[in-house]
Amino acid sequence: MSVWATRLVAVALLLAARAGGARAAWVWQANAYNAQLADQADDFGKQLAEKDRAHGLEREKAAAAALDQLAKELEARRALESRLRAQAQTHWKEMEDAQQTQARLRDRLGTADLRLSVLVDAGALAASSSDGRLREAAGTGGLVHGAIRAQLDRAHAQRIFAITDEGDRGLIALQACQAYVRDVTQ
Repeated sequence: MSVWATRLVAVALLLAARAGGARAAWVWQANAYNAQLADQADDFGKQLAEKDRAHGLEREKAAAAALDQLAKELEARRALESRLRAQAQTHWKEMEDAQQTQARLRDRLGTADLRLSVLVDAGALAASSSDGRLREAAGTGGLVHGAIRAQLDRAHAQRIFAITDEGDRGLIALQACQAYVRDVTQ
């Protein structure tokens, strides 16, 4: 073999060795880089898992707080409904009692068992009296001793009674409305 051939073989072997070394370095670098990426991916995966777990706990706490708030509001609503129901029963009981009382009074007025009377101004009566004397009270049961009372006609008494009946019912309804507004606005 000639010198040139030997040199050519030596250069070829040197190039092959160099290429093999470069390839080996390339493969080693790629493996090291892939290992580093895998480590980073694991770290990133762990960070994501930790964030997901923390976010999940935060969502669970928020949901639990919302459920607690909803339970409190539901309890408050039930308590308000209970108070309003009791108030409505009280209102209707008062209305029923007032109507029964009014019916008894109306019956007593109708049977002449009860008569409505009014106090008469003694000075006005004396001025209009022909002989100038005052009359004595008709009965002993009165609010003012010795006062002069005039009995009302039964029809007038029933009209007055109907007006006061409507007024009593209106006052009871007003009290019920005021109590409702107080309970609802608290």
